[in-house]
Amino acid sequence: MAFRNSEQALREGVPFFSQAASFERQWPRTAARIHEVFDDGKFSHGAQVAALERELADYTGAGFVIGVNSGTDALVLLLRACGLRPGDEVLVPAYSFVATASSVVLAGGRPRFVDIDPASYAMDPAALRAEITGDSRFVMPTHLFHQQADMAAIGSIAAAHGLTVVEDSAEAIGMRQGGEHAGLHGRGGVLSFFPSKTLGAIGDAGAVLTHDPEVAQTVAALRHHGRFGRTLAHFPGISEETVLPGVNSKMDDFQAAVLRARLPELDAAIRRRAELAAAYGKRLRAIPEVRRLPAPFPTSDDSRGVFYVYLVEVEERDELVARLADEGIGTETYYPVPLHLQPCFAELGYGPGRFPVAEAASGRAVALPLYPDLTERQLELVCDRIAAFYQERRR
Repeated sequence: MAFRNSEQALREGVPFFSQAASFERQWPRTAARIHEVFDDGKFSHGAQVAALERELADYTGAGFVIGVNSGTDALVLLLRACGLRPGDEVLVPAYSFVATASSVVLAGGRPRFVDIDPASYAMDPAALRAEITGDSRFVMPTHLFHQQADMAAIGSIAAAHGLTVVEDSAEAIGMRQGGEHAGLHGRGGVLSFFPSKTLGAIGDAGAVLTHDPEVAQTVAALRHHGRFGRTLAHFPGISEETVLPGVNSKMDDFQAAVLRARLPELDAAIRRRAELAAAYGKRLRAIPEVRRLPAPFPTSDDSRGVFYVYLVEVEERDELVARLADEGIGTETYYPVPLHLQPCFAELGYGPGRFPVAEAASGRAVALPLYPDLTERQLELVCDRIAAFYQERRR
């Protein structure tokens, strides 16, 4: 199987994301796993999924990992399994991917937005305290870009107000805080394995993480039409009878096979991302129009951030993005419209100015290419083009 090499990619520009070189290196191991799927003859909810669940439990320290077909489904099923009732209010950040809030609606709840901390882009604990109402039942912080929300502070506030904590930890594989992996500070969390994630599949896949056996059992049933699947190794002997209304959200065994092949290189990929982030910081710090670089996160034996996205705040963001695109350099704008101003949530009654930190980030933030296959030459090209753009503007 032939893949584009990095020199060819450089001639074509700098994509926002590419895994061609990594996939080529991992192909023999990946191919062997895929052959196992064909030999087994079960293409979803099979042996590869069960093995991946065990391996992810070992990696994260979760008591239970339940594979599903996307990170979004993982959020919906987690909320349902934790007892979300129709109309329950779930406190979520105003700055996040739309699935953070739409999953609440899909699970039957009502999102209530909270402003973010300007350094971490995660839910601001002080803002959370101010938004709690008598209808609040859950709080769901999101861990964005390269570090977690302040889970100690959020957990303390939640405990004082009787709120259930669940985590949108879709981006946060490998992140730890206070000795606990992301997603395991409350009743549960999720992982997304969308291809561009730190651990990415070649299509959609996700998982729920929890220490709670009741949550795990319920998610396991919900993902499989309300039935406890025989392949959930954590619960041998549970009846196959339908026990509650569920959905079809089983993980594809081909995706599980790819993820199992890639998991042994995850920590090396995390280290490479950190090296690239440091190189970006060194180069971009000299450009005054780059107004904010990623905030440093505390690193210790029991805490670690992971650079899933390298996000900066810049002047004239949209003009810069257009120029870079013209020069073959990919970027992503996170997120051009904050959640409280999305038309699908208009009925909640929020207007402009309600969450100023989130709105400011939406107008200035842009993510630059960051992935293990990115070369130093490509990174230098990105930084050179940014510097050149602002030099022209200063004339």
